[in-house]
Formats: sequence, C-alpha cells, structure tokens
Amino acid sequence: MIKFEELIKSLILPLVAYPEDVEIILENDDAENLEYQVKVNANDFGRVIGKNGYVAKAIRTILYAGASKEGKRIHLDINSK
Repeated sequence: MIKFEELIKSLILPLVAYPEDVEIILENDDAENLEYQVKVNANDFGRVIGKNGYVAKAIRTILYAGASKEGKRIHLDINSK
C-alpha cells in the first residue's frame, strides 16, 4: 500500500526553501477517491507550481500513477499560506 502523504512530502520538500511551512492535509479518503491539500509558504509557491505549471503537473502525474495502481483516484490542490 502506497503512503501518499509520504510520497507527496518526498516530492515537494526538496523544492521548497521553507520546509517547516509545508502542510499536507487529507481532505477526503473514501473507497475510491483521495483528496489532498498542500499548503506551502508564499515564497515557495512558484517553485512548487513551476513555470507554466509543469512541476505541479509532474507531481500530479506521479500521484495519479500510484493511485491508479491502488485502484483509486487522487486529487491534489496546492495553495500558499
């Protein structure tokens, strides 16, 4: 079983300058769907999203692949504090 919170941390923490400000919140966990919200420092928001959203898209693609393997769907929101 994949621990998605740890996976999200391992993908986002190397990108940020303020790792102590990263919050990962599980908003919904039912049989088929997972919803996570990630809050980062406002100064790190651009780093996590990336130019034209490419970094965020890559993070989501990795999460989608893992969730698909588990037979689930995952949704990830990234916000700044």
